[in-house]
Amino acid sequence: MTLLDSFMARASLAGLGVALAAAPLGCFVVWRRMAYFGDATAHAAILGVALSLAFSTSVFVGALVMALVMATTVSALSGRGYAMDTLLGVLAHSALAFGLVAVSFLQGVRLDLMAYLFGDILAVGRSDLAVIWGGAVLVVALLSWRWSALLTATLNPDLATASGIDPRREQMILTLALAVVVAVAIKVVGVLLIAALLIIPAAAARPFAATPERMAIIAAAIGGASALGGIQTSYVFDTPTGPTIVCIAATIFALTTMLSVARSRSRESR
Repeated sequence: MTLLDSFMARASLAGLGVALAAAPLGCFVVWRRMAYFGDATAHAAILGVALSLAFSTSVFVGALVMALVMATTVSALSGRGYAMDTLLGVLAHSALAFGLVAVSFLQGVRLDLMAYLFGDILAVGRSDLAVIWGGAVLVVALLSWRWSALLTATLNPDLATASGIDPRREQMILTLALAVVVAVAIKVVGVLLIAALLIIPAAAARPFAATPERMAIIAAAIGGASALGGIQTSYVFDTPTGPTIVCIAATIFALTTMLSVARSRSRESR
């Protein structure tokens, strides 16, 4: 019996892979205040799942394509007369609704819709692991390659332009990375909870990070701990694994927030 023969080992590796991919990207989502952007991209993935099943193609490819279409559509329509939050709200909920309706038209296909909405990490197979870790390596490599340019474009777009960096190009790189993370995370936490896995670890790491690089590392550690803790907790208490992972991350966020507040008050009282 090998390590990958255990469903718990496969689930743990899948959770760590998604956390590794989501952590550095989640930091940019927090810095750029792109939470709703990530949510809209994730919701579009369910339509990609329906289309991939209808045309008998890979679910990963379908989710990736639709996530890219949603992300590029939002980028193209932003600043065209609609407030960003309004535009994201319309597109996110429309994509989710069309996806759910499209699923209902599938004939002869057995589809566990809850698994795609909330994840089914305990059912991850070897091929799923290959896709998840392949996506994670791609995202980490892409962000590492463009880290300095992405940071400059995030902190000061005018300075980035003056330095020869195209902020729109860096935005598209983040869009591509976000689409990949959405596609690989569907199996772990589902389309409704992907944004939480992006945002919560990064937000929890923020009070304790003196540099952007340290924030990404701490966020990765929190994401990994949330994934492993959530899997173990769901196994012990027989709870849904994806939501449990997010609950563990939210608990860590609450603890780090309280520690940050306590530390600030301690400094003020001196």
